[in-house]
Amino acid sequence: MVYYFCERFLKLLTTVLKTQFYLMFVRKSNKFIFTKLILNKIDMKKIIFAAVAVFGFAFANAQETKFGAKAGLNLSNFTGDVEGTSTKVGFQVGAFAEIKVSEKFAVQPEVLFSVLGAKEEFFGITVNSNLNYLVIPVMAKYYVADAFSLEAGPQIGFLMSAKAKADGESLDIKDGFNSTDFGINVGAGYDVTENINLGLRYTIGVSNILKDAPDSFSVGNSNIAFAVGYKF
Repeated sequence: MVYYFCERFLKLLTTVLKTQFYLMFVRKSNKFIFTKLILNKIDMKKIIFAAVAVFGFAFANAQETKFGAKAGLNLSNFTGDVEGTSTKVGFQVGAFAEIKVSEKFAVQPEVLFSVLGAKEEFFGITVNSNLNYLVIPVMAKYYVADAFSLEAGPQIGFLMSAKAKADGESLDIKDGFNSTDFGINVGAGYDVTENINLGLRYTIGVSNILKDAPDSFSVGNSNIAFAVGYKF
């Protein structure tokens, strides 16, 4: 992952170290082919269309709609053809609308500012990749009990900024990443009170976040989020 910006950012590393990054990149390039072929079978256009259709149906048949705000903790990392990364702590904050279609079923569109990325260690140097997204999930929620719900749904993310930080220095790396990212969410929620909700959600990216990457090399986002929501 750092291969895309290490030559500009980590100037203190030697030419030999940069060569090692390149060899590591080539050696790993075949590893992700099988996974990439699987992900390519996921037609995100159809998933997004289905989500919009479900949202439209829910809105047209809404029994009750509650608006709210939420904030939470992100534990994000990179997946795919990259090794050596570790979980980075970030946050998310935004708004949502819970559209109740029936007593058990609801659709919840959200708009979130979400800080993702990963950490990497190279010869004692910690590199933090911070990717800031405007994320729009559309979640289908099923209440298995009065206060407990399970949820799943797609999301689209729009990259707002991307920076790499190490040893007190910062580098803009937005040009190395695609402007949009698609993901699939699964999670659960618990209504502590009528207004306060606790949520746990896992997001797996299904698109390559790297721009102009070779066909056999792909990296995606992944995130575990713990959030607190308040329904007005």
